[in-house]
Amino acid sequence: MYRKTTLPSGLRVLTEAMPGVRSATVGIWAEVGSAVEPHERRGISHLVEHMLFKGTPRRSAREIAETMDGVGGNMNAFTDKETTCYYAKVIDRHVPLALDVLSDMFLHPLFDAQEFAKEQQVILEEIKMYEDSPDDLIHDLFLQTMWSGSSLGEPTIGFEETVLAVKPQDLRSHMRAHYAPNAVVVAAAGNIEHHRFVELVGERFTEFEGSRALPVPESPATTPARHVRFKDSEQAHVVIGSRGLDVADERRYALSVLDTVVGGGMSSRLFQEIREKRGLVYTVYSFQAAYRRAGLFGVYAGTSPKNVQSCIDLIVEQLAGSRSMPIGNDEFRLAQEHIKGNLTLSLESTSSRMIRLGRNEFALGRHVDSEEVERRIDAVTPDEVQELARELLIEENLGLTIIGPVDESAIDWSRTAA
Repeated sequence: MYRKTTLPSGLRVLTEAMPGVRSATVGIWAEVGSAVEPHERRGISHLVEHMLFKGTPRRSAREIAETMDGVGGNMNAFTDKETTCYYAKVIDRHVPLALDVLSDMFLHPLFDAQEFAKEQQVILEEIKMYEDSPDDLIHDLFLQTMWSGSSLGEPTIGFEETVLAVKPQDLRSHMRAHYAPNAVVVAAAGNIEHHRFVELVGERFTEFEGSRALPVPESPATTPARHVRFKDSEQAHVVIGSRGLDVADERRYALSVLDTVVGGGMSSRLFQEIREKRGLVYTVYSFQAAYRRAGLFGVYAGTSPKNVQSCIDLIVEQLAGSRSMPIGNDEFRLAQEHIKGNLTLSLESTSSRMIRLGRNEFALGRHVDSEEVERRIDAVTPDEVQELARELLIEENLGLTIIGPVDESAIDWSRTAA
């Protein structure tokens, strides 16, 4: 049900048909994110994303919102380290309208100076919101600690001083440098007919021409360190992690199994040991941050300040156990089925499928269907998972970040050191 067409301009059009649904999600992807930004313009890609919603010669910002609300559609966007995506989910018969609105925003933004000044303040409020959400902020701090000095490690949203330093003309320069047909993908998933959708894209993007040098993915050195940021909060937020795998590494399927065994669900080792057995946390989980030439693996826990050291000790203990103790057959099969079940559930969403289309095209240059993923997960062996744990989760690789009312001098750093 997957189809791909490359237009003469170089613009790629991807579709995945889901005939059993009445909706569709359309996305316009650009191969640009915060990893291409110099430090002094940190956050400019995210600023461009915001400003594309603020009006075109054909539609004001209010009219853009009312057009989508008027057909019951949802429209949004996101900027990450390596890509930016603008998308809309609508009833299938409104796909032409959704594409018309998205392409109008994408190709003809006004970048009005007054709207820009207001949106800078909106983003400053967004930065403050993150500062007040330590369970989100800790992940940014972890990346900054583990990839110190790199663009990939710095926050996508930027900093107050860098956001305020950007001018409207900088946004146009940024788009000219990075938005071109060879760096853009239009993707749709749902009740879509491929040939008709390609025709619609061709009509909307007739004037979109040219070519740009594609960004070179960053491969930062891993800098495992220990960092505590004091914050007067009820809980302390802890992340311990190590080097991971990049998004195209063939061992990523083994890492997914390891991730699931260690902290991927209610039956995982971390959840059972730290929450169920000891009651030290409400939330604990492991995660991956995978990019084109770099990756991290981490564990998050939120706990009372008095329990921070106990959580650190237990997490390190479980990571050591994944290196030294073979995974039992029942535990291994449960993890495999958990991954495949989550994949199947996610594929019932047109938005999830559209996002998979874009991410796979940029990261791998091809579509990876669910059947291939399931085959690769089934092919993983317990020995491969343990071998990966021995490579990645050695103690000298571990970095530690904490946000909360914690005295740095009270933390026994030796528990996470070689």
